[in-house]
Amino acid sequence: MSPAAEGPLLLGVRHHGPGSARAVRAALDAARPRAVLIEGPPEGDALLPLAAEPGMRPPVALLAHVADDPGRAAFWPLAGFSPEWVAIRWAQARDVPVRFIDLPAAQTLAVRDPAAWSGQEPDAGGDIERTGDVRLDPLGALAGAAGYDDPERWWEDVVEHRDGGSGGDPLAAFEALAEAMGVLREAYGDGGHPRDLVREAHMRQRMRAARREFGDDYAVVCGAWHVPALAARTTATADKALLTGLPKVKVETTWVPWTHRRLARAGGYGAGITSPGWYAHLFAARDRPVERWLTKVAGLLREEDFQVSSAHVIEAVRLAGTLAAVRGRPLPGLTETLEAVRAVMCDGSDVPLALVEDRLVVGDVLGEVPDAAPVVPLQRDLTRSLRSLRLKAEARQRELELDLRKDTDAAKSLLLHRLRLLGIDWGVPIASRSSTGTFRETWRLCWEPELSVRVAEAGIWGTTVLGAATAKAEADAAGAGELGEVTALAERCLLAGLSQALPAVLRALADRAALATDVAGLAKALPALARSLRYGDVRGTDAAALGTVAAGLAERICVALPPACGAGLDAEGAAEMRGHVDGVHGAVALLADAEEAGGLRERWSAVLRGLAGREGAPGLIRGRAARLLLDDGRLAAGETARLMGLALSPASAPADAAGWIEGFAGGSAGGGTLLVHDDRLLGLIDAWLVSVPEGAFIDVLPLLRRTFGAYEPGVKRTLGELVRRGPGGRAGAAAPGGAPAGFAPEPDPVRADAAAALVRLLLSAPAADTAPEPAPEPVGASASGGEVRCGWGRVGNEREGTGT
Repeated sequence: MSPAAEGPLLLGVRHHGPGSARAVRAALDAARPRAVLIEGPPEGDALLPLAAEPGMRPPVALLAHVADDPGRAAFWPLAGFSPEWVAIRWAQARDVPVRFIDLPAAQTLAVRDPAAWSGQEPDAGGDIERTGDVRLDPLGALAGAAGYDDPERWWEDVVEHRDGGSGGDPLAAFEALAEAMGVLREAYGDGGHPRDLVREAHMRQRMRAARREFGDDYAVVCGAWHVPALAARTTATADKALLTGLPKVKVETTWVPWTHRRLARAGGYGAGITSPGWYAHLFAARDRPVERWLTKVAGLLREEDFQVSSAHVIEAVRLAGTLAAVRGRPLPGLTETLEAVRAVMCDGSDVPLALVEDRLVVGDVLGEVPDAAPVVPLQRDLTRSLRSLRLKAEARQRELELDLRKDTDAAKSLLLHRLRLLGIDWGVPIASRSSTGTFRETWRLCWEPELSVRVAEAGIWGTTVLGAATAKAEADAAGAGELGEVTALAERCLLAGLSQALPAVLRALADRAALATDVAGLAKALPALARSLRYGDVRGTDAAALGTVAAGLAERICVALPPACGAGLDAEGAAEMRGHVDGVHGAVALLADAEEAGGLRERWSAVLRGLAGREGAPGLIRGRAARLLLDDGRLAAGETARLMGLALSPASAPADAAGWIEGFAGGSAGGGTLLVHDDRLLGLIDAWLVSVPEGAFIDVLPLLRRTFGAYEPGVKRTLGELVRRGPGGRAGAAAPGGAPAGFAPEPDPVRADAAAALVRLLLSAPAADTAPEPAPEPVGASASGGEVRCGWGRVGNEREGTGT
């Protein structure tokens, strides 16, 4: 049955197409049906009046989820240029009844096993159908029959570049499309897909109900693929048999904001399109769409500091029109327009063109729904919080800088951390470019429509963000299987300000810490606890209870670590243990000031001394321990040279010696700078390298390349020059006492004081006359003239946010 035949008006559409939307509006204006039926879940009927509310702005989506399992959900997206949305608004503007007729979401979501639908997940009526085991793209098939290799370009030529139909008949396009889909279904079968057959049976049943109420004076807006099946003459008994026995679940539905980006096929949406932003422009532009589009492109490029003038726009319009004429197209399409943009406005570069494609062809438009839309209580609380903090959910990715010394910024930080604990990753913390202080946070924000489902899922934990996050943290603490999970949870609780959840987390932490025997697990857990104490100090959170647990863990690590670094470690195990040593070292630096950790610094230094001189320990561990001691000023230059000499002696295996070098001078430890300024250490390494036998050298070469390849290019050039000159070949005379050129045997107080003012200014430290609080023991330069690193102490006054 065609749309023009006797019976209901069947309007087969592409789910998101401005040409289909305009044609639907023209057909409805011409037919003036008494009711409009739309492909969609009937549970959404009660929500249709909200589409006319002032606060509703597409793109939006109907969200249906299982009441007791919000993670089982499905979306039915609608854009401003979707034919279904146009039909809804047409009916509401004329007080015409409008209803959804697709298979209820209660039945669609009841099927847990996708195999029940022959492997197809719910796709909200996508344009891509399945025929047996072969996926059929109707648009692709029709485009291929017409000689097009691009379905999007074919659709633009035959639909998007037409205005309401052929020869003034608004139904002609629907008749042609229905006939084409009938031929396809005859050639490939009716789909053979159980889910499609059931959906179409339910739609026919709803059409029968509409016929009893309105006669044949109603219109049906659905995917074009379904038109032949809805026009077919079947019995109600046969359709009822297909629907009998389908499982059901209780579902809840609402409207949620959607985005153009999520309408794109690249986002995984089965009925998606390649250019939602372009389609939105075509639907909104009443005339001269190419000229208006290129004007938008010019404005975007100017905002990004590209030199684009009005002359560029004029020339691009001409070029796009010429390309369309050469290719025999009725009007320039997206392909011609983008080619003109690349050639004229982007100077042939794909870099600015990629910006145009991202911002305008796809776009970041985020829809809005009215406050009257039903939501879970947690969503209402989240909405109130966002308004009070002046935060706005946006689809476009942006960065948010927070200064935790400000009350409003601190509240924003707490909210974002609580949402992350609930699995709602609207914001992701990233490294701050402006400061390394603990008072500073940087977040990358991007609201995705799927987060609405996460909010619904999190609603089982409470009605407010704070209450839900607290309950979730307590449950996670009770169910954690490893010590590291609990320590990470404690850190997240402090970041989120969940003081009520801390007692339960600390109980779980104490229980698992008492049973933990693996030193690697203890070493992984300690850094998170140390950071938690630091965050508590900066954020004003009471984290004192963590200090006792952290100090206890550190004590156990000091006892258990040396035996764990025995000769039984292979290369992979030694590398892992080195990472643990680094982590514990940094944690001890943060814990050293705590009252509960008195004397911890000395005990840890003793452990490092034992590791540095421990026979049988892997060279990687011994070298790393020696370097940490040297940086902290607890290992003299002469002793360092002695340990290196022992490690690089002929009695040591070349692989073990190379491991010692990597532990001492590799990674981000600043080993290259140290070797540049210490002739003795560089000479020891150079002499050992020359003495390595040829066969052994081949074995250790990859390790050495990894060690020295990580150095800065300037450091590598300087080291190469020093080695080329040979021993004593450093430019300039050696200083008295044998120190490297430019360095005295002892620091010069006068010269040091001259540089101190500049260093204090760079670090924003309080001036000398402000009488700052006594700082922890300072970490100075190594006696060998190496770099100054902040190890145990803190530079400046951290409580004022001036350092790290």
